[in-house]
Amino acid sequence: MSESKELDSVIVLKHKISSKYLKREVLVDGYLPPGIENPSELPLLLVNDGQDLRTMKYENIVQHLFDKEDIEPLFTVGIHCSADRKNEYGTAGVLDYLGRGTKADVYQQFIFEELLPFIRKEYAVTSFKHKAYAGFSLGGLSAIDIVWKHPEEFSFAGAFSGSFWWRDRDQDHEDFDENTDRIMHRIIREGNYSPWLKFFFEVGAKDETADRNNNGIIDIIDDTLDLIKELTNKGYNRENDINYLELQEGKHDVPTWAGAFPVFLKWVWGKK
Repeated sequence: MSESKELDSVIVLKHKISSKYLKREVLVDGYLPPGIENPSELPLLLVNDGQDLRTMKYENIVQHLFDKEDIEPLFTVGIHCSADRKNEYGTAGVLDYLGRGTKADVYQQFIFEELLPFIRKEYAVTSFKHKAYAGFSLGGLSAIDIVWKHPEEFSFAGAFSGSFWWRDRDQDHEDFDENTDRIMHRIIREGNYSPWLKFFFEVGAKDETADRNNNGIIDIIDDTLDLIKELTNKGYNRENDINYLELQEGKHDVPTWAGAFPVFLKWVWGKK
């Protein structure tokens, strides 16, 4: 089932995919750049929490960048979350301390065995120039997890206010150790280096107020900077492979992510 509309030349196409893995209908929005009839050979950007792209009117954001010739044409697909996002957007194969993330593995199966084949068939795409994956909050955690575990499929990953606190031991437990109990950090530490991958991280100084180690820095900043340290320890270059954007007035909300998204788009697809 598909429907489309045209707004300021960017074509927005809405789909419903019946997923046998997730056992639900998944709403998916495609954003085609103006003047592109065949998205073959375009870059593909997948975005978790695709409903937030609707809220921020993503079509206007990319249209503005296209009009200014700030970025090359790219095809974006926003994947709407379900009410069970804390299970679908976890880390595949590793549950958090409350047992959440039980569907993260089948969510990844949905991406590779249902969503990507659907996109290729629906848009008659033979290949993409390259693929990127991004997301917001828990969707950002999921995006990094998916890219890290499938580097042969992707070139870029982006996380806006990423939930890198995701841990398999309660922080109030007497044996909690953030160096070993934060799941995504450990996954990267124990994973393999793929030199072509590049990473974008956005955090806001007003994302939250929690400071579990009482160092005067909110947890989301600590968690993101520590994840970047794991990436640099693995071999990624802080200058060329990683872009860290810290917004002093940034909050954990769609307006903040909408303001940061052009920075991400221009970093990855900016016309040099």
